[in-house]
Amino acid sequence: MAIIEAHGLTKRYGPTVAVDDLSFEVKAGQVTGFLGPNGAGKSTTLRMILGIDNPTSGSVLIDGRPYGQHRRPLFEVGALLDANAFHGGRSARNHLLCLAQSNGIGAGRVGEVLEFVGLTDVANRRAGGLSLGMGQRLGIAAALLGDPGLLLFDEPVNGLDPEGIVWIRTLMRSLANEGRAVFVSSHLMGEMALTADHLVVIGKGRLIAATSVDEFVHASSHNFVRVRTSEASRLMALLQAHGGDPRTEPDGAMHVTGMESAAIGDLAAAHGIALHELSPQTASLEEAFMELTKGSVEYHGGTNGAGLTLAKGA
Repeated sequence: MAIIEAHGLTKRYGPTVAVDDLSFEVKAGQVTGFLGPNGAGKSTTLRMILGIDNPTSGSVLIDGRPYGQHRRPLFEVGALLDANAFHGGRSARNHLLCLAQSNGIGAGRVGEVLEFVGLTDVANRRAGGLSLGMGQRLGIAAALLGDPGLLLFDEPVNGLDPEGIVWIRTLMRSLANEGRAVFVSSHLMGEMALTADHLVVIGKGRLIAATSVDEFVHASSHNFVRVRTSEASRLMALLQAHGGDPRTEPDGAMHVTGMESAAIGDLAAAHGIALHELSPQTASLEEAFMELTKGSVEYHGGTNGAGLTLAKGA
C-alpha cells in the first residue's frame, strides 16, 4: 500500500527548477531511502510532502490526501527535517510537552518517547545546550509523539556516535516491520545499504531510479565475476565468443563482465576447463550510486592536491 504518492511534482524558484516532474511512491512496511547528490532537490521534496512548500505543479498525497487536509497530522506523519527545530531556552521535556498539548497528546506519551530515545536523564536540560546527537534524538522523539504510520527522516544519523547509528538503524527497521512507512534521506550509502528496502534516487530534481536496493546495485557496471584458471587464454577466447568481456588482472585472474558466474562455470565445464576461482564481485551501493548520478552532480571537487593553488590574498 502506497502511503506517499507524488505525481508530476515540480517546484520552481524563479528561473531555477529545484524539483522537475517527480513521481514516486513510498509504501507501508518498507524503509525507502531517498538519495541524490547535494542540490538534487531532496529537501525541497520533503518540504512539499509536509506542506511547508507548495509545488508549482503536480501533487503529493499522504494516505490519499494532501498533508494540510489531515485533521491531526502528528498522528499521521512524524518528521525530522531539522534537528534544531526547537526553542533553545526550553527544556527537552517542555519542548515535547508543547508539541503534545497542541496536538491533543497526553503528557504520559512525552515520558515514553523520552525514555525510548534515551533522553530521560537530560529531559530537564535546556534543549539549546544539548549536543548535536542529543538534538537528533530529541527530533526523533518529536516525530514519534503521535505514534504515526509514516516517518520522514532527513539525515537522521547526523551527529550520532556509532552506538547511536546502530540504534537509529534498528529503529527504522523495527518501524517498517510494524507496517509503517519510513522515508529517509541520507548521504551515508553504507547505512542505506544496511537499512533500506527500496530506493528513490533523484538528480537535478528529476527521478533517476525507483527500485529495490538489490536491483539498483545489480544494474551497476561495477559488478563482475573473478575467474582463475590455468587455461586462461583458452577460456578467454571462449568467453569472448559467448558475449563475455574478460580482462586480465595484475595477479593473473580474469575480470569478467557481461556473463553471470553460472554461465561461466557451465561454459568452462563443457570444454573441460578446470576453474580455481569463480567468485561474483558485487558493487557497493556507493559505487552504484556514484556511477548512476555522476551526470547529476553540481559541484565536483579537485582530486590533484599537488596542483592546488590559491590566488594571492585568498
